[in-house]
Amino acid sequence: MDIDISRKAWRWRSQTWIIFVTGLAVILVALVASYAFSMFKPTVDVKVGQSGVFRLWVADTDAELYQGLSGVDTLSRDGGLLMDFKVSGYHGIVMRDMKIPLDIVWLSESKKVVYIVKNASPELGESKTFAPTKETARYVLELPAGTVTDSAIKVGDIAEFDAVGGKI
Repeated sequence: MDIDISRKAWRWRSQTWIIFVTGLAVILVALVASYAFSMFKPTVDVKVGQSGVFRLWVADTDAELYQGLSGVDTLSRDGGLLMDFKVSGYHGIVMRDMKIPLDIVWLSESKKVVYIVKNASPELGESKTFAPTKETARYVLELPAGTVTDSAIKVGDIAEFDAVGGKI
């Protein structure tokens, strides 16, 4: 009888161990996939102003548009975010949870620069909303502070970019 009980106990322990290891593997795969997804966001090349091409992350879901670049510690000189609101409007941008200053550029449906804010400070938080006042915009570029001046971006310029990965 003792032998029968020890076989059952051994079988139970080995099954429990298999379930535990499988569960741990599933959690690990989910964490790696989540990290990879967050680190390798879709990008699009955008040409605007007198400089080269910017490689920008794309935001086009409500969650991505709300998040913007909040929490980002640094940007490369040619980095940033292209926000696609899908419809033209007076889309407001706040500096919620921002860690770096930004230049913000609004683009019309035809990708014409319609409004610019230079060097928006992260200290503003949600206390100030930036939005175009004369023309509506569909897209917003969030770029490192100083980019608008360095690249000679001005109202009236036309940005060039194409769809990427089903976005834009």
